Amino acid sequence: MTNRQESEEVRRFKATKINAEEGYEEAQYNLGWMYAFGKGVPKNYKKAAKWYRKAAKQGNALAQFELGEMYYDGEGVPQDKMYYDGQGVPKNYKKAAKWYHKSAEQDWDLAQVRLGEMYYKGQGVPKNYKKAAKWFRKAAEDEEGYVQAKWQLGEMYYKGQGVPQDYWEAMKWFRKAAKQEVEAMKWFREEAEQGDDLAQFELGKMYYRGEGVPKNFIESYAWSLLAKANGHKEASQMISLLEKHLTAEQMEKGQARAAELHRLIEERKENPKPSVESP
Repeated sequence: MTNRQESEEVRRFKATKINAEEGYEEAQYNLGWMYAFGKGVPKNYKKAAKWYRKAAKQGNALAQFELGEMYYDGEGVPQDKMYYDGQGVPKNYKKAAKWYHKSAEQDWDLAQVRLGEMYYKGQGVPKNYKKAAKWFRKAAEDEEGYVQAKWQLGEMYYKGQGVPQDYWEAMKWFRKAAKQEVEAMKWFREEAEQGDDLAQFELGKMYYRGEGVPKNFIESYAWSLLAKANGHKEASQMISLLEKHLTAEQMEKGQARAAELHRLIEERKENPKPSVESP
């Protein structure tokens, strides 16, 4: 990072902090994000959680989700003595479920899936297949709903978990998921390569989730960066989620990949070429 870039980040942080302290919900979320990822300020999960919580209490769905993630991961928040996968990392699934629930009620599909998973596994809430199926259905219910939720709902019908066992209903949801993955990937890639920011954003989400393609966070990051550069309003949220999974070196690779994609897309506009495949 150059000194100029660093000073711009610091200035952005200071301006955001002023607005956050004045009570602006979006600024409070952004300030939490800056502390979480060390943008313009040293990384500090405790302060990130503080500002996410302020925004969450004002009803910011993304802040509620991020706060749920911090409790789930045990980052910068008060923790209980529960452990996950034997890794010795303290978590607080009960509070994670609380914040996922608030975000899920505002139709944040990823929060609905997270909450469904927690009811399915009994993490932070009593195991309840019926409630798990309810939240998976909410995330899956329209044609472009969350593919993972469709697969999970199909599995629950197949096993009779929380819903009556129904193999035909299970196959219906499995087919919906499979069809959506294939068709969505083809359509989004075609449109993304024409410079469409929505398609670029959705393609980034598919690489993040591993829907229709192998999961690839670097490729997801690259397409999300392109979507943001082209004006997609929600791309910043996707980028913030991805930066939890990427190292500084991987983010640099993602940025380089985004620059490469941008060049190829511009060339393709002038001279149509075959589809831009991932490396």
